[in-house]
Amino acid sequence: MPYKLAKKIFVRKRKRSYLGEDFTIVAKSYQKAAEQGHAISQYQLGALYQKGKGIDQDFSIAASWYQKAAEQGHATSQYQLGSLYQEGRGVDQDFSTAASWYQQAAEQGHATSQYQLGALYQEGRGVDQDFSTAASWYQKAAEQGHTTSRYQLGALYQEGRGVDQDFSTAVSWHQKAAEQGHAISQYQLGSLYQEGRGVDQNFSTAANWYQKAAWQGHAISQYQLGLLYQDGRGVRQDKSQAKEWFGKACDRGDQNGCDAYRVLNELGC
Repeated sequence: MPYKLAKKIFVRKRKRSYLGEDFTIVAKSYQKAAEQGHAISQYQLGALYQKGKGIDQDFSIAASWYQKAAEQGHATSQYQLGSLYQEGRGVDQDFSTAASWYQQAAEQGHATSQYQLGALYQEGRGVDQDFSTAASWYQKAAEQGHTTSRYQLGALYQEGRGVDQDFSTAVSWHQKAAEQGHAISQYQLGSLYQEGRGVDQNFSTAANWYQKAAWQGHAISQYQLGLLYQDGRGVRQDKSQAKEWFGKACDRGDQNGCDAYRVLNELGC
């Protein structure tokens, strides 16, 4: 079977280094199976065209093969096709068609499609804007561990858009995303602990989450962490540390950080 041959070569390639022409062999084998209607081969061939491995990169041909697999119900192809329509690569940009393909994949449990569909509903692109439907799709993806969906769902609960405002639930989803390294959720979690919304106010915990985001280069977290060091809230007061974090925030374009750095500098800190 052509697909089995292609898969065998693919597996061998993972185990040791191969020259580019091996992708050409893979592509030819997938092509034979794809032309016989094998959905996974159609998907794999589309992926090779999209990435330009073993064949010249061609988003239009990639879209064509993804569509053949997508029409057979292949969820990842439905997602990839939706992505190409959303970005206008190989096809005319069409958010409505993107939403349609994402929906088909999302209904099969494809987490990234659930997230993308949620984002389209939140932004009103290709579909009527609907925060409630956005929240519903984000939740499906979030429950599968999709980090950005967890952040987005936390933000919706925090702001009360599409769901009843609930800071406690917002904290829960931001915490999950923050533990996966999502910098904005780390910042939001720090803010919620600092303000005591949805959790008991705790400046030490706030500083901890701000620091995690700050180390990832999140400018507002760097500024907020600087303020905590400046005021000695949740951390030992340290104007030198405060000035350092203000400087980092300023370097990333945060005007508040620049202003705070200048003030401390003028004070000789």
